[in-house]
Amino acid sequence: MRLNSRILLVMLHDVIATLLAWLAAYWLRFNLAIPEEYLRDAMNTLAWVMPMQTIVFWYFGLYRGIWRFASLPDLRRILLAVLFAAALTPAMLILFRVEAIVPRSVLLLDPILLVAIMSGSRIAYRAWRERGLAVLLAGEARPVLVAGAGAAADLLLRELAHGPGRWRVAGLFDDDPAMHGRRVQDVVVLGRLADIPAQAQRLQVKDVVLALPSAALALRRQLTELCSAAGLSVLTMPSLDDLMAGRVAVSQLRRIELDDLLGRESVKLDDRGLAELIGGRTVLVTGAGGSIGSELCRQIAHFGPARLVFFEASELALYQMEQEFKRQHPEQPIVCIVGDAKDAARVDEVMASLRPALVFHAAAYKHVPLMEQDNALQALRNNVLGTSVLARAAVAHGVERFVLISTDKAVNPTNVMGASKRLAEKVCQAMQGQNGTRFVSVRFGNVLGSSGSVIPKFQQQIAEGGPVTVTHPEITRYFMSIPEAAQLVLQAGLMGQGGEIFVLDMGEPVKIVELARLMIRLSGHQDGDIAIAYTGLRPGEKLYEELLADEESTLPTPHPKLRIAKARDTDGEEVKAILEWVAGTATASDDAVRAQLVRWLPEYHPAIH
Repeated sequence: MRLNSRILLVMLHDVIATLLAWLAAYWLRFNLAIPEEYLRDAMNTLAWVMPMQTIVFWYFGLYRGIWRFASLPDLRRILLAVLFAAALTPAMLILFRVEAIVPRSVLLLDPILLVAIMSGSRIAYRAWRERGLAVLLAGEARPVLVAGAGAAADLLLRELAHGPGRWRVAGLFDDDPAMHGRRVQDVVVLGRLADIPAQAQRLQVKDVVLALPSAALALRRQLTELCSAAGLSVLTMPSLDDLMAGRVAVSQLRRIELDDLLGRESVKLDDRGLAELIGGRTVLVTGAGGSIGSELCRQIAHFGPARLVFFEASELALYQMEQEFKRQHPEQPIVCIVGDAKDAARVDEVMASLRPALVFHAAAYKHVPLMEQDNALQALRNNVLGTSVLARAAVAHGVERFVLISTDKAVNPTNVMGASKRLAEKVCQAMQGQNGTRFVSVRFGNVLGSSGSVIPKFQQQIAEGGPVTVTHPEITRYFMSIPEAAQLVLQAGLMGQGGEIFVLDMGEPVKIVELARLMIRLSGHQDGDIAIAYTGLRPGEKLYEELLADEESTLPTPHPKLRIAKARDTDGEEVKAILEWVAGTATASDDAVRAQLVRWLPEYHPAIH
């Protein structure tokens, strides 16, 4: 431990404490009047006691702690150090034949007084730092109510006390009747969670913090809607993942987001298996600048690949990924490749030079209405032909695993985009078993906040004052957070033996109109402030999405959030004919493309609205 001005100041404090405790022990021993000869003895012995106690305090680590965070372990170290020094004092005086009379009562009183002075000063300093600044800044702090009175609330109150005084907690709320009227960090528990709106009005508070990390999602959503309906701004603590990673502090509150209300339990990954699969190997991700591809890259980086290859058609998206990884993962070797998955020469060149062991194919055209009109052939070329080019190159260059990112829209497709992804799945199934490469497909539904999804669109419409446009009052979709989707893709890639189509557990479907209302309330508006307009289903759009996640259509896996779809056997010759048509057709009308899809996919039924 290096000496600095703070440590020297603390050591000086303890030397003075040693002096005061030793003299006070004599003072108390002689009824507040020390005889001259004993005062002389006291000063003589101090010349031995002070250096010895300073060495003992250093040995016991009293100068490694920080006073503003003084706690029970620090007080325990002080007690042990003082007791050891007290036992050493008479032995030292005898050993070095110090000519002085030291009453036995002084040897007993000194450690008691020393513990009191050293502990008391540290506790007083922490109390001053925690309460003093809060009192000084109380006039500037914004009052807030906290939902929850458990360990999370206690931790939050401690951190807010250390902070710059932006927030002042006016009350706590908990549904446990035993907590009502009690205090946590000197803040009163005012009542039940349902009492928050009334108490907020009485106390003239506009903000509520959710400190309920272990509460059920339904309770968090219900409480958010209750507070939003009362015109309160709802905040939440940082996630446990962010706290444990040290990215944020407990006191860094943020507005509650859709991920907090529509998310599910965190995914349990086979970290050891993924580390063995990814660690020290080259991994290639196509569409690396997209929503799913970029998150896949972030998740993959946690497992230490020898090299992470970004394959992306967009120069801007590739540049943004390069800059992000230089900031966030500077130790991770990356290779940035501009390329089109349909370009066989470019794909073969990249595979031959970089020799990836794993390929995650996330590049795709995915916007349903855009691919339905005027772009149907391009959807086939990009999603089907691109998958075929990559798959063939993977086989040719000995890629161990090839993971295709598919979609719930591939189930009984009603649009060109969904049908193209179903054909991409068939391409991977047809390639299975060639040169040892394992091909795995993973289907999931809508991802919160992904490019082209409904969430960013609603956010923009709300910011512009509305109306928020919903295609149909009964339309529903499955939603999943981007990190959860990426983690399950990795898990499926690890579990896949080849040829499987994994289906993710997407939870319960959400009505889009309810999602719109929730987003309006979370933005600080009341029901009716921003209108919701129904525009009718768009070309190729389903009212309900299917995942085939039921027991009749899927098989279970060891992972609770992954099942395997029972798909029809794939005819290799049929897939070859499809690829020849797609590759050899320079132009084709949307109707011609749909006619071909009807021939190739019996389950494809174009939507007519």
